[in-house]
Amino acid sequence: MKKQYTVAVVGATGMVGRKMLQVLGERDLPIQEIVPFASARSAGEEITFAGKQYTVTELTEQNVRARKIDYALFSAGGSVSKQFAPLFAQCGAVVIDNSSQWRIDPDVPLVVPEVNPQDIAKHHGIIANPNCSTIQAVVALAPLHRAFGIKRIVYSTYQAVSGAGVGGYNDLQNGIAGQAPKKFPLPIFGNVLPHIDVFLPNGYTKEEEKMIQETRKILGDTSLRITATTVRVPVYYGHSESINVEFNTPVTAAQVRETLAAAKGVVVTDDPANGIYPTPRETADRDEVFVGRIRQDESVESGVNLWVVADNIRKGAATNAVQILQTILSNNI
Repeated sequence: MKKQYTVAVVGATGMVGRKMLQVLGERDLPIQEIVPFASARSAGEEITFAGKQYTVTELTEQNVRARKIDYALFSAGGSVSKQFAPLFAQCGAVVIDNSSQWRIDPDVPLVVPEVNPQDIAKHHGIIANPNCSTIQAVVALAPLHRAFGIKRIVYSTYQAVSGAGVGGYNDLQNGIAGQAPKKFPLPIFGNVLPHIDVFLPNGYTKEEEKMIQETRKILGDTSLRITATTVRVPVYYGHSESINVEFNTPVTAAQVRETLAAAKGVVVTDDPANGIYPTPRETADRDEVFVGRIRQDESVESGVNLWVVADNIRKGAATNAVQILQTILSNNI
């Protein structure tokens, strides 16, 4: 009989936690039991998974130690991950963490399964799930880097309010009704904010630094020259990114299009003459990364522009974490 596993979802009642449960339920994984953890505020709630009812357990050290957990998917914020991920690992679970807490730690693999699944085997009990904006970018960039060698990347992002959690979603919803923002520093309805996370001394935001450092780590190339501007836009779900890529050798837009069309996890949607290009609405609740507006950058010797769109809550968080778990189980890592 195929071995069955107990899987915990930490932050199970949050936006990403609920999506993790949805994606886990859609895939044929050998899960015997789900253990939903959340804060004291949500403890006692009932959730349904695979036709069974589960009661949400308060996340405490005693409750963690009381259960035998094989795998734990975390989406409860960096401070929670810092405190509890090592505890789960100490108790024998493999943690897949969606916060920024472990991403740049040299001893923790940062994984996008379409790009660097081999890094999973390097884990010591904790595996980091990258930032949502980084995940979709590297799914598109990795096959190009392998084929042609990337020299420089310029990121300009247009990120949905759900990337800031329920508070961000509510700010847009309430802003439509004329209410003042609670999550964002300025109104997001009818506005764009070039301000995601905190500003750093160098003038970049933490979100921009995340994209820069995480891209280098996932692609395994510290020599990559990368800059980023990340912007919050009044869209509920779906991050869009304008990515300018400069290559080491001459590369045409046609070559890039052909390479991406054959890439795992990528859907090329690129016929602008007929109004066909990716938008957040069509990518909602999809696992793939959509790429369009592929065209030559005529200002440099070898550059191409890409428009990259994906569901930030699904592929940018929940699905990527579940794909990591699926890769572990499929390969007995």
